[in-house]
Amino acid sequence: MNGHFHYQHPTLKNENPLDALRLIRSENVGPVTFFQLVSYYGNARNALNAIPELAKRGGSKRPIKASSLADAEKELEAIEKYGARLVLYGQPDYPQALTAIHDAPPVITVFGHSTVWQNRATIGMVGARNASANGCAFARKIATELGQQNYCVASGLARGIDTAAHLGSLATGTVAVIAGGINNIYPPENDKLYKQIAESGAIIAEAPFGTSPMARHFPARNRIIAGMSSGVVVVEASQKSGSLITAHYALDYHRDVFAAPGSPLDPRCKGSNDLIRNGATLTESIHDILQNLQPVEIPPLRENASGGFKEAPATTNEQALETIRALLLEKLGAEPVLLDELLIQCDTTPSLLYRILLELELAGRLQRHSGGRVSLLLDAYGESRVLVE
Repeated sequence: MNGHFHYQHPTLKNENPLDALRLIRSENVGPVTFFQLVSYYGNARNALNAIPELAKRGGSKRPIKASSLADAEKELEAIEKYGARLVLYGQPDYPQALTAIHDAPPVITVFGHSTVWQNRATIGMVGARNASANGCAFARKIATELGQQNYCVASGLARGIDTAAHLGSLATGTVAVIAGGINNIYPPENDKLYKQIAESGAIIAEAPFGTSPMARHFPARNRIIAGMSSGVVVVEASQKSGSLITAHYALDYHRDVFAAPGSPLDPRCKGSNDLIRNGATLTESIHDILQNLQPVEIPPLRENASGGFKEAPATTNEQALETIRALLLEKLGAEPVLLDELLIQCDTTPSLLYRILLELELAGRLQRHSGGRVSLLLDAYGESRVLVE
């Protein structure tokens, strides 16, 4: 995040897994909101008790749906029965580089061996699903050589470049980050590859167990690939490719971006060539990666949950909140705006601003964007609306 809004998340290693699972599975609670709630209230259980009132204050016209204990127990049981495990932010099995991003997943499901990313850097590799034979051969070669240099290779289990990257690094340890639940293999033809990766590497999922991958899950998957990696290599990407989303997340997280150059006559290379034009490292061999890769700065995690904000919601002056709330709603619109800009224009403290944004998000009226920006969700009449899923 930018300026005033860079702060460390509290570790969840001492949290009750069921409480953490319930909170992240509750309606309108995303990763950023999750950590703000835990920072405000000290732990996930206290936050769960607080969210109905916060959503009401944010303008929700109906009670917010918090995930039940029974649902959390059912999901945890299904994960364990499958042979996977729930890993919380800050626990030893959690990818260390992933802790350094502002929208890190509080909870992930891991199937396989987390040792593949421990004590070594990870490189993300992404590219076209309809990749050329040469593109796949190049991706496989780079992935193999990165593995031989003791790097873990992460990709998204998709057709084309992702598949080539996994195959190239299968022997040395590869990670597949998938868009659906841990048990949903997509695309289905990668079933064999999925099983091979689980045996020698690891599968990571953020979505609940049993979730079928939907379009909105893929950008979230891409941010995990970028976030857990020291750098991201793009091989063949059209101008509207999902691989470019991964590259843009990598830039937001101050990770290095590498791109293989391609023919100007091949539309599959338009996006990757644009990345090079805009500053990505032109990559023709593994040496281009090794010579330019910078280590990721990983700040130490906060051991105590409270301390992310100066004042807790319960102690905040209600009149001051009402004034800032009205001003903030005036400043917000459908166009994303930087949090730092809102802070300046509303002339308030980060804590108060975050509190009101938190209420709006829980009420389903706020949308978060990459780069520390937010926008108001508007209906057809220009009024801020409540999301109903």
